Amino acid sequence: MKGPDPDKERSEKKHTLTDFLKIYNKGIPSGFPRASSSLLERYKELFPTHFKIDNLWSLDLHRKKFMDWLPTHLKSIGS
Repeated sequence: MKGPDPDKERSEKKHTLTDFLKIYNKGIPSGFPRASSSLLERYKELFPTHFKIDNLWSLDLHRKKFMDWLPTHLKSIGS
């Protein structure tokens, strides 16, 4: 029988925006744009379907999607 998978549990854990921001920026590769509260709020406004169940964030549902969206968004606003 398999034991608990700590990586999976960490990935699926739900976080507030503030906690997700800290975790996201801590684990992001150097040279990649950092998240901010305002960027996360903007992402949430644009993609409300990613938050159907609750207003919480998780690495497995949001990290990759946010990483893909962020450079394009920053480019579109000229940052």
